[in-house]
Amino acid sequence: MAHILPDTPPISLPGEVLRVFRALKALPDSFFVWHHLAPWQPNAPDFLIIHQDGRALLVKVSSTAASQVRPAAQFLLLESERAPLGVAEAKVLADFVDTLKLPDEKMLETLVVFPNIPDEQAQAGRLARGEGDPAWAGKELLTQDTGDGWDRFFPSAKMDFLWLEKVRQRFTPETVIPAEMTVRPPVERRMEAGLTGYLLDYDQEWAVKADLDLPEGGQLLTDDFRLNIINGVAGSGKTLILLYRLRLLYHLYPKKRFLVLTHNRPLSRDLESRFVRVEGQQPENIEWRTFNGWCYHHWPQEPAWIEPLKQTKRQRLVDTVWHKHLKETSISAQMFKSEIDWLKDQVPINREAYLNVDRRGRGFGLSAEQRGRMYAAILAYQQALDAGHALDWGDVPRRLWQYAESGKAQLPEYDVILVDEAQFFAPLWVRIIQKLLNPKTGHLFIVADPTQGFLGRGASWKSLGLEARGRTHQLRRSYRTTREIMQFATLLYRLRLSDEKDDDILAPDLLNMPTGVFPEIIPITSPQDEIIRLANEVAGFVKQGYPKKHLLLLHSDGNGVKSLVQAINDRLGKGAARDPKTDYPGDYVRVTTLNAGAGLESPIVFLAGLREMFDEEQSLRLSDDEREALIRDNTRKLYMATTRAGQRLVLTYVGELPAALKVAFGQGN
Repeated sequence: MAHILPDTPPISLPGEVLRVFRALKALPDSFFVWHHLAPWQPNAPDFLIIHQDGRALLVKVSSTAASQVRPAAQFLLLESERAPLGVAEAKVLADFVDTLKLPDEKMLETLVVFPNIPDEQAQAGRLARGEGDPAWAGKELLTQDTGDGWDRFFPSAKMDFLWLEKVRQRFTPETVIPAEMTVRPPVERRMEAGLTGYLLDYDQEWAVKADLDLPEGGQLLTDDFRLNIINGVAGSGKTLILLYRLRLLYHLYPKKRFLVLTHNRPLSRDLESRFVRVEGQQPENIEWRTFNGWCYHHWPQEPAWIEPLKQTKRQRLVDTVWHKHLKETSISAQMFKSEIDWLKDQVPINREAYLNVDRRGRGFGLSAEQRGRMYAAILAYQQALDAGHALDWGDVPRRLWQYAESGKAQLPEYDVILVDEAQFFAPLWVRIIQKLLNPKTGHLFIVADPTQGFLGRGASWKSLGLEARGRTHQLRRSYRTTREIMQFATLLYRLRLSDEKDDDILAPDLLNMPTGVFPEIIPITSPQDEIIRLANEVAGFVKQGYPKKHLLLLHSDGNGVKSLVQAINDRLGKGAARDPKTDYPGDYVRVTTLNAGAGLESPIVFLAGLREMFDEEQSLRLSDDEREALIRDNTRKLYMATTRAGQRLVLTYVGELPAALKVAFGQGN
């Protein structure tokens, strides 16, 4: 069977085009076929066929019926308002080929297929075939599934892969990535050939175009909603896939209502700006939100919104309740806080259910007696919040769920919801999202890196309320970064989590990755010197001509972010550095926390404040279970942060390097 994209027709096609689609799909796997999709490019060939040896053929399908065909001689003798057979199709093909500016027209052949007309009748209706005109084929061609019948229409010459890419970029504009939207290392030969954009690879394009035939309503789906999940390694293009699928769905179904969700503001703003870049506008029927931002935006008027507690004030409340209820137990204040957050991320359950709930991946165990005391303490914490008319952030989705269940809140309904970095979405969040989907037309599209977030802590899609079997596609090839950076990130991960099984992470495919500069470590003597050194490094890159937007700094601490922004602005001028949490993408140095860095990318990335992370892991206040859980979470966070870099990765560290970093940088055993 031929490789064909999309592998199912996305929308209702003319019968003639559908018949050719099915015939092409039945060809041998030596044929690669693309069906034209871009609605914004209406006058185009219907199919591009590339043989595995590099020969290429463009196909236009005619809807002409056999009863409409006249012998060519009659057109010469009689005046007719109808254009001669095949003229309109030939013009579409010729105009398309002209835009390619091929150095040799024989590099690419063209064909008009007449599914309704026998070949003999079609040929008899042709006036003459001039130089460069397309070949014709009647309906008999559609029954030839060996490939021999189609092969005779291909050119004899093979096309260079760069020219094939140019043809693809013109034929499938829905898969073209502008160079400024990717941090891939430049390839000199592509630049010499004038290729300024990139193409999604075959797996990425498959993910974009799979199951595009969404129902328009009127009949319930066999499942509650249509689900597609893309699991991919860092840099595999998950975000691009989401954006390009959104663009296609928007054009195919412009009346549907779309919602794009992320877990942090920098990523949400980055997504929205990239979509506007490729689409040229921001449609009103596409909503962009972080999940908590969506909850705030759609909060009911009654009861009124309450701003959640700041972290410092919340920590004081946690400590107070812990001291009263759990101080004499082996449960630490940090374990108590972690359990509060975990429980609030679940669909609400009562005491009995909590005592028996599966806590897999929590990082510490609790006996039956400890569970009872923990639940009582959590209840006391919640009562203290209620008494002070206060909320924490875990209460926001929890309250909205309860309001929706009781009828106090009417949640909006969406036809399509797309979720980026879904590994950070809690089970309760996912259940709320399911409530938002139109039961007749709902489509949920999720992209995630399963080595991070909730999934990285032993959770599964099923535990998040999703049945993923048969609906998941994996991407193992990273395009964002270099082999050296990916190898460093993977080595550091395995050094710190040596007991994890190989299948606990989605391992990247390191073959054919571009090479580059090995990551750099800069030793620092004090936190103040770290800030000064980083500001100097940034100023040096800018002086060399690097755009400020190509620099991303991730710090483990929010105060460190503020200090870095101030120091860089002191060197380069006000507004030169900003936190993307508060500003839309622009030509400025992005400085934000490690937690907010998920989903972002940049050619050059600096990681700072790592000493605080490693010191926290050695705290004497931690139990062995807590330490293990913290090391695991920090390691996944470091893996995420290091793989944000496209071409250069620089780490700073105050004091003596930890053993794992020494080995990763080749300084120890």
